[in-house]
Parts: sequence; structure tokens; C-alpha cells
Amino acid sequence: MTHIYSPTVRRRRLSAALRRARSDAGLTAEAAAKLLGWPASKVTRIERNEWRRPTVSDVTDMLDVYGVTDEAVRKAMSTLARQARERGWWEGELRAELGGSLVEFETEASKIRVFQALLVPGLLQTADYARAVFRGGMIVDQDMVERRVHARLARQQILERDHPLNLWVILDEAALIKHVGGPAVMRAQIHHLIDMAARPNIGIQVVPNTAGAHASMSGAFTILSYPTPDDPELVYIETGTNGDLYLEGTEEIERYTLKYDHIRGSALSVEASVARMMNLAEQLK
Repeated sequence: MTHIYSPTVRRRRLSAALRRARSDAGLTAEAAAKLLGWPASKVTRIERNEWRRPTVSDVTDMLDVYGVTDEAVRKAMSTLARQARERGWWEGELRAELGGSLVEFETEASKIRVFQALLVPGLLQTADYARAVFRGGMIVDQDMVERRVHARLARQQILERDHPLNLWVILDEAALIKHVGGPAVMRAQIHHLIDMAARPNIGIQVVPNTAGAHASMSGAFTILSYPTPDDPELVYIETGTNGDLYLEGTEEIERYTLKYDHIRGSALSVEASVARMMNLAEQLK
């Protein structure tokens, strides 16, 4: 990877820090904008993380108005502004194929919890499985399929770095009994899951069909956690459009965390899940 950090995450952190600094100064967004000589909408956009290219000069001006004099704090926030302007490893020829912002938030996460009902998560897909998924999604151009597969495998770099994140996946058994790509492709995919589950930073649990209804019959979601409280957790929900959802509210995070815990309660243990996957792979011979 070009960077071990995500400019998107750094921009999100900077926006939150500037919002806190204004609040600590006892200023409203409108009052701060007046002192800065800016439209009030500019301060609001910055604090909502609706900016793409933060400038060090804007950050410095805001810190001056907010009375932030601690040199260590000012230096840290200027560094965030510079990092937030850089290009992530995904920005380039892979940008269109990766789609959305999930990869930007995955890059700096320390822990990712995934629930999938019908699909093996992208971070654990084999090339052949991913190829079949894209073809099933009505992508008929072979070059486009191959570019998408290349981009999906590139995302998996975060599992190979020196200090890989912790990944915990809960799969509904329905995702394992669908013959995506045919029996041979599916068997290889299940064996890949078994191999990945042997890694110390990866856990995989299966919700068996016999469990019946569970806490997330409505669909898949992902919870991303970060190593510092400056970067709060968020929930990602894929919608199948460019309007994928990212939830950051405290109550929303708590609700999905509770839902995840309930699903785990319906799942087999890690050991039993591996045994179930081995049995399913044998059936595909």
C-alpha cells in the first residue's frame, strides 16, 4: 500500500477535532464564520466532513479564531490536514472498480465485524468466487469483470500487512450452500474460508439453517472500529447503489452492536463452524 492510513479517516478525524475546538471556544458555527470572514456554510461543511481537500491555511485560521495555542495540537491538526489531502492507494486506476467509500474506511480500521446472509464477504472471497459474483450481477464485459476481481483482491491487502486488523465474520449458512460459480468454485471458496479461519486475527462463525430466524434477517452489515477514540466506530450497510449507508450515531452503533451480539448467540462456535464448513465442502465433491 502507498499509505497505511486513510485520507478519508484523517479528514473525518480533523472535522471532529475542529468541531470540538469551536465548541470549546464557546462559538456557534455562524459566529465562527463571521470572525473568519467565511460563509457560515463553509464552517458547517467542514464540521460535517463534506470537504474533499482540507488546506493547512484554513485549519490554521480556524485554530487562531478558536484560541488554540498549544503547539503540539496545532502541529497535529496541520499534519492531519496534509494527510487528508493525499491520495489513498485506491485512488487511481482501481477507483471506479472499487466503488463507494468502504475501502477508504477499511484501510485504517483495527477491527471489522461482518454479518453476511447470502454472500461471502469481499475480504475473504477467492478470485473465482468474486468473478462469479460479478457475472451474476449482470456484468457481461469480461475486461470489466477482471478489473473488478483485481480491485476486490487488492482490498484484501489489509489482511496481509505486518499488523493486520482483526476480522470477525458471521455467515448465514445460506451463503455457503449456494453454488456460486458451480460446485468446484464453491468448494475452493469454502476451503479458503477454513484456511483464513486458522489465522489468529480472523474468526468465522456460521449461523446454521437449524437456528431459524435470527436478529438480522433484514440483511448484511459491517461494523468498523478504530484504534483511537478520535475515530469513532461506524456501521456500513450496502444498498446496491451509490447511496450506501454509513451510520455514526451513538444509538445506531449500539443498536447494531447489540444485533451483532445476538447473531453470534445464534451461531455455531468457531470450532463447530469450521467442522460445518468442512462437511459442506465434502458434499461438493
